[in-house]
Amino acid sequence: MISITNKTLQDLEFDTILNTISERCNTELGKIKALEITPFKEKNLLMNNLLQTSEYVSSYSNNNAIPNHGFDSINNELKFLSIDGSQLEVSGFRKIATVSETANTLILFFKKFQEYYSKLNEKASQIQVTKEIVKYIDEVIDKHGEVRDNASPDLLNIRRDMNVVRGKVNQSFGMAMSQYNSLGYLDDIKESFVENRRVLAVLAMYRRKVKGSILGSSKTGSIAYIEPEATLKYSRELNNLEYEEKEEVTRILKQLTNDIRPFHELIVSYQEFLSDIDVIAAKAKYANKINGILPNISDKKRLYFRDAYHPILYLNNKLKNEITHPQTIELNPESTIIVISGPNAGGKTISLKTIGLLQLMLQSGILIPVHERSETFLFDRILTDIGDNQSIENHLSTYSYRLKNMNYFLKKCNSKTLFLIDEFGTGSDPDLGGALAEVFLEEFYHREAFGIITTHYTNLKILANELPNATNANMLFDERTLEPMYKLHLGQAGSSFTFEVAQKNGIPFGLINRAKKKIEGGKVRFDKTIATLQKERSKMEKTSLNLKEEESKAREESKKMESINAKIKDKLERYQELYDANQRLIYMGQKIDEISSTYFNNKDRKTLIGEFLKVVEIENSKRKKATAKELKEKEVIQKKVAEEVKVKVEEIRQEKKEKKLKLKEVPEKPKIALKIGDRVRMFDGKAVGTLDGIEKNKATVNYGVFTSKVSLDALEFVERPK
Repeated sequence: MISITNKTLQDLEFDTILNTISERCNTELGKIKALEITPFKEKNLLMNNLLQTSEYVSSYSNNNAIPNHGFDSINNELKFLSIDGSQLEVSGFRKIATVSETANTLILFFKKFQEYYSKLNEKASQIQVTKEIVKYIDEVIDKHGEVRDNASPDLLNIRRDMNVVRGKVNQSFGMAMSQYNSLGYLDDIKESFVENRRVLAVLAMYRRKVKGSILGSSKTGSIAYIEPEATLKYSRELNNLEYEEKEEVTRILKQLTNDIRPFHELIVSYQEFLSDIDVIAAKAKYANKINGILPNISDKKRLYFRDAYHPILYLNNKLKNEITHPQTIELNPESTIIVISGPNAGGKTISLKTIGLLQLMLQSGILIPVHERSETFLFDRILTDIGDNQSIENHLSTYSYRLKNMNYFLKKCNSKTLFLIDEFGTGSDPDLGGALAEVFLEEFYHREAFGIITTHYTNLKILANELPNATNANMLFDERTLEPMYKLHLGQAGSSFTFEVAQKNGIPFGLINRAKKKIEGGKVRFDKTIATLQKERSKMEKTSLNLKEEESKAREESKKMESINAKIKDKLERYQELYDANQRLIYMGQKIDEISSTYFNNKDRKTLIGEFLKVVEIENSKRKKATAKELKEKEVIQKKVAEEVKVKVEEIRQEKKEKKLKLKEVPEKPKIALKIGDRVRMFDGKAVGTLDGIEKNKATVNYGVFTSKVSLDALEFVERPK
């Protein structure tokens, strides 16, 4: 049973990860669920969730894209649906239909492509597929969210009568408007709408002459809005029909609500399923952004994160176009605790947080940015003590707060615990606090807990060196510039470079020497030895990188030489074959020449034919008769070669065509507005003349001997007189 405290979630900035995932959700319910992600308590549920996210990520690179899962929340509709005698609004039915249709589409999709999405199909197959909900709603409500005319026979008759009465209202109103307009009683606007009723815009002075009901007047009082008497009767009839329509629609919607009510639990499961898919999709989008994968999770007690990136730092640096340095770290029964030391601002805390956050993300069903060869197992607890631990609320000092935290660690720490402590032992007297920290570290070690701590305390570095299953580590620094290289190196403690950094920052050398004299010589020598070792390690790293580069270049050269040797060998073999064939032909020629010479002298045909047949027989005895299979293979090879030659010839022809086209293409010159006096010529001509006049789109060009009128568009600019 996993137990993660809120403090651990805060220390590792887990809420930042959840906010980033929540932003990638399409639905409001999905956003809320994403913010509520916590570590899984059961391994089976965790593995299913991780595999579902991994399958969704794979949909980005295969041809079976997962359909849309977006929907509007139907929580209010579900509340009403659970109350007997309630009635849903038309918009609510449409939302329910959308949820049902979207869920069914996804369930059937995962079933169809279960070979690709086995875990997502496993989740989807637990929910029933039905078309009844959509069928009931579609029979009553159209896609525009309106109740259909044929939703019931009574509604159909009512709406037909309404259309007839509306026709009569418009007809009677039109006649009244024509009559009173001809008499000059109406304003220029003639008509208007008051309380959704059509009225005449009557000039105030004539309002008593117009028969009808006054429904209002303009702000100035110059116009009276009157519904004509002839229209009133039909308007009342229309009002009655509208009331009947409203009653019938209410009855239909109540009936539809009753028809849908038995599906309440299924609709709830549809919404839950879609919101879960929304969270899985958001986690997949996030994984795609940070190059997250699912590493191997085994029962073997080993944590090995290779090329691990801190996801928050990675995305922030990506926005700034800055490099994020990956870390490789391993914890196993032979190396249960790692003590990271070295100067501040070298990346110790980030390394610590990276491991803790990635393990926490993985145990919460989120893919992590590590190398595919990475491996881990599941911890029961992740305990952290990172950052400023002064408690203002409880009036505790930093050290008191840390001691309280260590007490909690001692109560909860076991062999399935991962503990992460930043600046272990600080907050008290270096000697006394260091001694207590040493005891705590020994206790965690004997409980076989996995842990990573950062410290400047020399005694903790020595302890890590003495304990068989503990390891020192340091953050590499450039020995010349004292700039951090943000690379974790296991197996050796790190110097704090206290005096070196002080000297780099301009502190006088005399003061630094006085400080050195005030502390024990052994500590200075120990720190100096570590610093020297780190410098040597840095040099070795550089040498190793250079050697790797040289080795890589040598391999490339070796491959090139092998390729060249293979080509030369192939050519030599071909030349040898050609030479042998030529030698054979020369020998044949010589034999034929001898036979011809003999025949020339004795004219004996019988001898000639005998000698000739003898030569042919000797040659045929050297030849091997090809089988039908070999002939067929030869024919296939010849066809293949012929096709390759054909393709190559076609490519060469195409290249020639493209070259010709490129030669023909002339870059278009920028068009210059022509002015009188410019030297111009026609696009398809060579003679250059002077532009004497421009009239509309016609230009007069003077060629000296004669003038010509041509279209302005047919001329190109040559030069302009200075």
